[in-house]
Amino acid sequence: MSTMSPMPTGSLRRALTAALALPVLALPALAAPAAAAAAPSSSPSAGPAGGSVPPGPALALPEPTGPHPVGTTTLHLVDASRPDPWATGGKPRELMVSLWYPARAPGTRRAPYMTFEEASLLLKGLGAPATRRNATLLSRTRTNAFTDAAPIGRAGGLPLVVLSPGFSQSRSSLTALSEDLASRGYAVAGIDHTHEAFGTALPGGRTATCTACEIAERDPGYGKKITRSRAADVSFVLDRLTGADPAWKHGGLIDASQIAMAGHSIGGNSAARVMLTDSRVRAGVNMDGTFYLPLPREGLSRPFLLLGAARIHDPGGPDRSWDRDWRRMTGWKRWLTVDGADHSSFSDHPLFAKRLGIPLEEYSLPPKAGGAPVKPLPGTRAVAVVRAYVGAFFDLHLRGRPQPLLDRPSRSHPEARFWD
Repeated sequence: MSTMSPMPTGSLRRALTAALALPVLALPALAAPAAAAAAPSSSPSAGPAGGSVPPGPALALPEPTGPHPVGTTTLHLVDASRPDPWATGGKPRELMVSLWYPARAPGTRRAPYMTFEEASLLLKGLGAPATRRNATLLSRTRTNAFTDAAPIGRAGGLPLVVLSPGFSQSRSSLTALSEDLASRGYAVAGIDHTHEAFGTALPGGRTATCTACEIAERDPGYGKKITRSRAADVSFVLDRLTGADPAWKHGGLIDASQIAMAGHSIGGNSAARVMLTDSRVRAGVNMDGTFYLPLPREGLSRPFLLLGAARIHDPGGPDRSWDRDWRRMTGWKRWLTVDGADHSSFSDHPLFAKRLGIPLEEYSLPPKAGGAPVKPLPGTRAVAVVRAYVGAFFDLHLRGRPQPLLDRPSRSHPEARFWD
C-alpha cells in the first residue's frame, strides 16, 4: 500500500481492495482446458441438483433504463500464448467472459446470475452465512438479460465497454451496470479474471477458486502484479472480440474503433493501466479503486472518470493515490465522489446484502478526516447513481453526445460531488 498515506487500518484496507482479509481457499486440480481457444459456454445450473427455491420473494436486479431488451452469452477464452500467473504447471490462461448486448426482443431463457457453487464461495469469502438457502437465493437472482437472444444493430454499430470487477469478485458483481449499458445500445464484456475471484465456473464442471487471494495475504506488491495481469487479460479479450475471427458469432456488430473500460476497485486501476498499454481503449472509469500502479509522469491524455466513495476518495483523503494521479491526467477528466457510498456501492452487493447477511464495509475515518462512520446508500440508489454517471461518460466519449450531468452538480443526483 505504498500509494496510501497514511497507512490505512485493516478495516479500511479491506474496503479499498474488496476483501484483503481472505480465507485460504484450496484450488482444486483443473482438468485440461477445452480444445477450442474460444467456445460459447452453455449457462450452468443456477442451483443445486434437485434444489427448490427458498421461501420468500426472490432477489432481483433493478430493471435497465435503456430502450432495448438485453441479451447475453458466455464465452470461454483460452490464451495459449500466456501461462496463467496464478496456476501451477504452466497452464494457459483461461478466462470466462459474459457479453451483454441490445437484443431485438426478449428471449425465452432468462440468464442465471451465477452458479450455486460460485454463490457458495462468494458468500463464504465475504463472511456471510453460506447456507444452502442463501446460495440458492443468490445464484437465482432475477436478471434482466436473456440467454442468446438475437442481437440488434448494424455491422460495426455497437460501441464496446469492458468491465473488470473488484479483487476477489466475479463479473456477476457488475451485472446491474452491464445490463443497463446494454439496454442503452452498448456491447458489454464482463471479464472473470480466473483465480482472482472467490469462485469462477469453468467448462467441464470445474470451479476455480482464489489462488491470488492466498498470495495477496503475504505479498505487499500483489496489487501491481494483479493490475498488470488484468491489463494482459483485457487486451487478449479485445483481440478475440474484434479480430478477424471473433469469438462471438455476432462480433461483426462491434465497433472496434469505439472501445472503453470501467472497473471497480483494482479493476479501476486496471482500466488506467490498459489505457497506457492498449491504444484501442479510448476512455476509462475507476470506480473506488486505489492506483497501485501509478500513472507515468508524462501522464494519461485520454478521457478518464474517477468515481468513488466520499471522504475516502475526497481530495486529501486517505487514498492519496487519487490526488497523485489526478494531476497526471492531462485530457478530459472528472473527479466525483458519492455521499453515503462505501466500497461495495459500486457493485451489485448492496442490493441483497441485508437479505443474505453480507457485511458491508462502512468507511470509518478518524474525526479529523470526517467524523462519524458513513452509512451506505440503499442498494437501489447506489445502482442508479453509478448507472447514471458511468452511462453519461460513455455516451459522451464513445458517442459524442453532450452530457450536462458531467458538467455540474445535479438536483436529481444530489449525492454526487464534483472536485477540481
